[in-house]
Amino acid sequence: MTEPLADTPPARPAARKRGPSLGDVALDAGVSTQTVSRVANGLTNVEESTRQRVLASMQSLGYRPNRAARALRSGQFRNIGVIMFTLSSYGNMRTLDAIASSAATVGYSITVVPVERPTQRDVSLAFSRLLEQAVDGIIVVLEAHIVDRADVELPPGLSVVVVDSTERPDYPQVDTDQAEGARQATEHLLGLGHRTVWHVSGPAESYSAARREESWRRTLEGAGAPVPEVFRGDWSTAAGYRHGREIAERPEITAVFAANDQMALGVLRALHEAGRRVPEDVSVVGFDDMAESDSFWPPLTTVHQEFEAIGRRALDLLIAEIEERPEPVRSSVQHTRLVVRASTAPPPSAHRLTAS
Repeated sequence: MTEPLADTPPARPAARKRGPSLGDVALDAGVSTQTVSRVANGLTNVEESTRQRVLASMQSLGYRPNRAARALRSGQFRNIGVIMFTLSSYGNMRTLDAIASSAATVGYSITVVPVERPTQRDVSLAFSRLLEQAVDGIIVVLEAHIVDRADVELPPGLSVVVVDSTERPDYPQVDTDQAEGARQATEHLLGLGHRTVWHVSGPAESYSAARREESWRRTLEGAGAPVPEVFRGDWSTAAGYRHGREIAERPEITAVFAANDQMALGVLRALHEAGRRVPEDVSVVGFDDMAESDSFWPPLTTVHQEFEAIGRRALDLLIAEIEERPEPVRSSVQHTRLVVRASTAPPPSAHRLTAS
């Protein structure tokens, strides 16, 4: 008969092993703790041979400098906050990628806080969350009118740069010349002989969408062309497709300027399904110049934005603010350029402008 197993107490969890300390590295490298501290903080007043010996000891022992303690001593956390209205739009993701890459190059990390709704309450909560995480400065990429309102209080004494909104002169700003891009798109279509240009706009609360729509309208008025009603979209391909189905049923529409490439793609699909040829029957222009725009069918004529330059410039301005370096230009506007591809052409002869 098998003897019952005696009760055994549960095993105690192994004590957490203490990581190597600054003193351990000093002992291993044969130097003082002050020398190890200088090397860990990137100071240059250490002989190169000594520095290499200390670094070798750090690596062999697995020593990691305590960044939090260093931040308390220096007053800087080497961390940048980024507040964004949406992480799903093409432009925002390209801008964020450029900010992150530029930050890593200069030794900063980033913390991203998405804002579900561009309201004063949500923006304030986002700032509070970032302040709790000890950031040196914040880049705001909201592209919404909420940032322009005077009653939205940005934290005093904190370095802030605003992207996609040029109505806050009290903070450095970076933006694309939205009006220039919309004018280029509209003038291109009018120059091909279209009587007017129909517009699929972005959402009403979007700063960028409003600037593009305003410039489109002003360009038509300046040319003496009729100003049609706006098709209100939300940046999505689905919105472009929904409006594109109506556009396809209206033979008087021969030229469409969509406020971004994703909505332009939806318009193209709807036109193809309805049997309306692009560009023979309808010309389509987008805005952004997505990496895939030259692979649309037909390849899309669109306005090119320098998202990488926007992200890099925003980061440069913020670092200058954090390090209290003088910046001769606190605002930066990036120019656009029209990339002409195969989605635009003169209208059918029955709709072509003729000299009076």
